[in-house]
Amino acid sequence: MDKDKQAKLASKGWKIGTVNEFLELTPAEATYIELRLALSENLQQRRTQKQLTPSQFAQLLNANPSQIEKLETGEASVSLDFLIRSLLTLGATVKELAEIMVHSQDFAGNPNV
Repeated sequence: MDKDKQAKLASKGWKIGTVNEFLELTPAEATYIELRLALSENLQQRRTQKQLTPSQFAQLLNANPSQIEKLETGEASVSLDFLIRSLLTLGATVKELAEIMVHSQDFAGNPNV
């Protein structure tokens, strides 16, 4: 957003900030959310590349299609365990999972990377 627009909004009482500031997320919470989203996005890409429908993938995981939708959208109710097992089922290696995790920290603005 350009500085003029920011100044105009600020003069009318609007506060300009990041999503993390608005939601009052700690750095750890922001990193965790970005990690889940990165894993979920990768899962969807892998499923699509393997030309599996959500229903076909659900059968592979012994799950239902609604669980696949939750996996692919980063739904908070899905455990990281299930997300990682699903990626492994699609052929992800431990090294690839580690790379996804490292890159997710870039998006969260984590300075420890």
